[in-house]
Amino acid sequence: MKSKYIFVIGGVMSGVGKGIATSSLGLILKTKGYKVNLVKADPYLNVDAGTMNPTEHGEVFVMREGLETDQDMGNYERFLHQDISQVNYMTSGMVYKTVIDRERALGYGGKCVEAIPHVRDEIIDRFKKAAKENNSDITIVEIGGTIGDFQNAMFMEAAKTMKLHDPNDVLVVVVSYLPTPGAIGEMKSKPTQSAIRELNGYGLHPDFIIARSEVALDKKRKEKISVSCNVPIENVISAPDIKSIYDVPVNFEKDKIGERVLKSLSLKNKKPNAESIKLWSEWKNFVKNIHTPKTKTFRVAMIGKYFDTGDFTLTDSYLSVMEALKFAAAKAKVGIEIEWVDSKTIEKNPNILKDIFTRCHGLIVPGGFGTTGVDGILKSIEYVRKNKIPYLGICYGMQLAVIEFAQNVLGLKDANTTEIKKNAEHKIIDIMENQKENLVKLTMGGSMRLGSFKCKLLKGSIVNDLYKVDEVIERHRHRYEVNNFYVPDLEKKGFKFSGKSVDGKLMEMIELGKKDHPFFVATQSHPEMLSRPIYSHPLFDGLVKAIVKGK
Repeated sequence: MKSKYIFVIGGVMSGVGKGIATSSLGLILKTKGYKVNLVKADPYLNVDAGTMNPTEHGEVFVMREGLETDQDMGNYERFLHQDISQVNYMTSGMVYKTVIDRERALGYGGKCVEAIPHVRDEIIDRFKKAAKENNSDITIVEIGGTIGDFQNAMFMEAAKTMKLHDPNDVLVVVVSYLPTPGAIGEMKSKPTQSAIRELNGYGLHPDFIIARSEVALDKKRKEKISVSCNVPIENVISAPDIKSIYDVPVNFEKDKIGERVLKSLSLKNKKPNAESIKLWSEWKNFVKNIHTPKTKTFRVAMIGKYFDTGDFTLTDSYLSVMEALKFAAAKAKVGIEIEWVDSKTIEKNPNILKDIFTRCHGLIVPGGFGTTGVDGILKSIEYVRKNKIPYLGICYGMQLAVIEFAQNVLGLKDANTTEIKKNAEHKIIDIMENQKENLVKLTMGGSMRLGSFKCKLLKGSIVNDLYKVDEVIERHRHRYEVNNFYVPDLEKKGFKFSGKSVDGKLMEMIELGKKDHPFFVATQSHPEMLSRPIYSHPLFDGLVKAIVKGK
């Protein structure tokens, strides 16, 4: 059968869970035996998310093929428990670039190229291509931004056109916020009503309204939204604040959203197959597990660079790392708390490290770029190495671990990365050979070592024991690598390169032996991007186990 489409659109304001609603609906429909595909349409003119500032936009999530995308794609993969193709992500920049490149190549046969129909049709073609390549029964498209944003008008136009041509195969779902002003003490539906009126101006009308609010909607509020927005009352779905985003699918099913969506699309409510039953059962067990009171709770320091956004702290810069740590803790049946530490504060006062690791039982240094806060991270790595505190370094966290060891164990005080100090005497971390031309030409976007690469593991190593295989595939996002000239000297001092590229030229993972440290492991890749709620990642499992064992 041809794919059905569901468009998820935000009303009133952003940041109220449109991506989680999309992910949750996808999981629910998948557990009902349908092939589900999730697509994100971002209104930005950036060609991809790779050049966006993480303190403003959140983390960059890398697809298996190497495309740098919005963090919602990570949630899609985690909720569906599957890899998603890069055709499932698009930005306005991608769309316009394709249209302009085609026009320059005379692809429009001399026609006047316009937003409608050419840009709109390119968007529709991308939606249909994503459905076809993934062979999906149902494709759910999340349109970034909110109703009324000038930037996403073409995506709205595409949705309207598809709805017009196939009204029985296209649904529109609006995720809108119902505030409860403190001074009033009553939940107000007027902002949602206004948003729906604006949506009607695009020629679109919602089939479902997911009502986000602090508490569950009462019958009166559902009736009011139903009447004022002309939506059946049973299609007004209550989505109150809850403890965890992973509760959302279970919560949605209380309103039987899955059955109602299938009915609206004229699809049968199938008898779940064994795979669907297993997925839903494992998901509910996971949710139950994260809420089970823990007899032991541990604290992990996360020392990074991307926190400052005005007077606020944006932990979304490291979203996948946070979630991967939660999954490992749930598997180990322990509690995990994260203490966020801005590396710049350590630079100002290194003595606070003792206080930090009196409270914290482990350290994670996630990925990053540039010089800001690096000295504070190096001091943190030195502290946990010397004091035998479990450590997991990710990408930049591996590079800096190698530099710290070279400086303080090999005695190479000028050891550095050429990303920070181009003329360092000892270039321990250096630009990859095939990246040098990109830096000279400032060809920065989408030009790093990106996507999935194989890694061979050293037999008998810590990582070999954790993965339980001799070869793994992990996702990457970096330009710099360990300089192989220094590898023999580092190994003589006890540094072990336990993961290498298939050709043996790139150092992918490092560790200290168990006799020297309870757990000191780092990887050039981003393992957090492959961690799932019902399949936690081995490296995060290893960190949590080492913390538990040490206490």
